[in-house]
Amino acid sequence: MRFSNLFAPTVKEAPKDATLPSHKYLIRAGFVSQYGSGLYNFLPLGKIVFDKIKDIVKEEMDKAGANEIQMGVVTPAELWRESGRYSVFGKELLRFRDRKDNDFVLGPTHEEVVVDIVKNRITSYKQLPLHLYQITTKFRDEARPRFGLLRGREFTMKDGYSFHKDEACMKKEFDHMEETYTKIFTRLGLDFRAVDADSGAIGGSGSKEFMVLAQNGEDDIIVCENCSYAANIEAATRAKKTTDVEAPIAETAKFFTPEQKTIEDVCNYLRVDPFYSIKAVIKKAIYEEKEEIVVFFIRGNDVLQETKALNACGALDLVDASAQEVEEAGLIAGFCGPVNLPEDINFYIDNELKEEKNLCCGANEKDYHWVGFKMLNFKESRYKDLIQVNAGDICSCCGSKLGITKGIEVGHIFQLGQKYASAMNATFLDENGKSQAFYMGCYGIGVSRLVAVMIEASHDELGCIWNKQTAPFLLDIIISNVKNEEERVVAEDIYQSLKAKGLNVLLDDRNERFGFKMKDFELIGFPYALIVGKGLQEGSVEVVDRKTLEKVSLKVDAVEKYLEELLS
Repeated sequence: MRFSNLFAPTVKEAPKDATLPSHKYLIRAGFVSQYGSGLYNFLPLGKIVFDKIKDIVKEEMDKAGANEIQMGVVTPAELWRESGRYSVFGKELLRFRDRKDNDFVLGPTHEEVVVDIVKNRITSYKQLPLHLYQITTKFRDEARPRFGLLRGREFTMKDGYSFHKDEACMKKEFDHMEETYTKIFTRLGLDFRAVDADSGAIGGSGSKEFMVLAQNGEDDIIVCENCSYAANIEAATRAKKTTDVEAPIAETAKFFTPEQKTIEDVCNYLRVDPFYSIKAVIKKAIYEEKEEIVVFFIRGNDVLQETKALNACGALDLVDASAQEVEEAGLIAGFCGPVNLPEDINFYIDNELKEEKNLCCGANEKDYHWVGFKMLNFKESRYKDLIQVNAGDICSCCGSKLGITKGIEVGHIFQLGQKYASAMNATFLDENGKSQAFYMGCYGIGVSRLVAVMIEASHDELGCIWNKQTAPFLLDIIISNVKNEEERVVAEDIYQSLKAKGLNVLLDDRNERFGFKMKDFELIGFPYALIVGKGLQEGSVEVVDRKTLEKVSLKVDAVEKYLEELLS
């Protein structure tokens, strides 16, 4: 490709709302253009990178034995009603009607559609397992589209769906996809971790996220400093917290604590370490057809993890309860505890408090707390994992300390079980001739998001730094002065020779200043540049490494062999 024929509109200024390097550089370097809130066009450079990423994903999925299909972006709402997700997915699901007043959605994910494809077409266990995937456009009506391609409304995803006769077969494919995704992200040259994750709106019994470690990552990842354990903070677990502080031994009794409403105030007043206290977090849970006050009890020196709390109560959303709502529910803020609660109040207790003794907690009576309290006689169903794991907590796998790093989600794999197949009556005949609902797995990769992630993982203050796997061109041959005949001839000869050998190179033949061309090279971030300029007077040219900006001077007759080895 000749730069004079390439549509790559580079600009000096980034959009005012661009805060991340990927957002700034994708626009400034002419990879994408924005045409609406969370909506982007891929320009030629961006399309080349996008296709390289897509090709790697497709190659590995095909090697893994999956079948590629293409499902429509528009989905009849009836399929979503069958699965039960139409009314509970949230406002991110864009709903609309056609001219005949039929309900449709723009698909943010395609579980319902793929179940409809397989339903009545796969009828026997002998036809299983089956894995179908696609690489196509999705749409999620994000409330706050931001960060460019990392949080857009329209995006491209590789989503795959597997069908199985039993749970064991489903788990085997789940593990197979973990291996496949590891190959994909390794081929892309990314520093990533597979972490335990929350299944969110997709659902299912277990999931893993693939996180690229990056300073600007949106997600907090808990990682062990010694073993391979890693988890999104929403799903992270730890070894049970302990303390060297001696327990406050006391007979169970109510104690007068006037105006002592916070954990800090109560513990100071009673001279008790917060480890031996119980904190009540009062929330309003929003369900499909109702709202209610829910109380979560955790250790006084812990923090409630809201995704875990949401999963515990099964609500669509959790919001802070107002003082009036707390009072109307019959609760006394600052003095709320797990005993003598109003009968209609739903509550959950963190697992680590099970059978603990010598605790202080609210007595559900103004100005009173219990001391010497024992966490006994509560139903097992009340206990849930509710706490947020923090840096310094202990790994439950090996006993080492846990730390926190930042990551960007690029892939997510799920064990769906029979959730969708059961809801949509998608069945097959098993070995005994009995009708069974399919077990399913679900596997996603953010293909368009990966274009931005590559920059977040590799950039500097000058612009992008592409690796050879994903660069739009491996080499930028820069003619310092296009009016110089010798420079043009030498550059053209090298360009044609490298092209003939199948190398993806760009010839910057534009009638622009040398400094302007170099700034474009640095901004766009091709792995290497070949500068054909004044050095020709001594029979030399220069090769520039974009990552290090180091220059190597070579004789013209030796440069082609050098570049072949460098770019291969």
